[in-house]
Amino acid sequence: MSATLLDAFGGIVTIELTGQLVPDELASIHQEMGTHLRNWSGGKLLILAERFTGWSDDDAWSDVSFQTDHDHLIQGMALVADVRWEQFALLFTAKGLRPFPIEYFATGDEVSARAWLKS
Repeated sequence: MSATLLDAFGGIVTIELTGQLVPDELASIHQEMGTHLRNWSGGKLLILAERFTGWSDDDAWSDVSFQTDHDHLIQGMALVADVRWEQFALLFTAKGLRPFPIEYFATGDEVSARAWLKS
């Protein structure tokens, strides 16, 4: 799996996820995202997961320290991925339980995701 910070500009941190997501790589990318969110005193997240293949079968998914430390800085999150991941991704990101809006966009709809984040 590869979690890559593609861009951090205009109050939007753009992350690309490819392959299988594992807890250690998610923790690493959380550190990078957190730095930008703190420096900007808040921002939005765009997650591009069009080549995402799922989550690893790992026991280390219980760490919610990023959410605890940074949710107050996040103003919105847009996820762009295959529709087959929608229910799982929204559950994984705790849509409805976090203090900011989270929306899901189908593969190829990055333009709409960016427009939603900028609205």
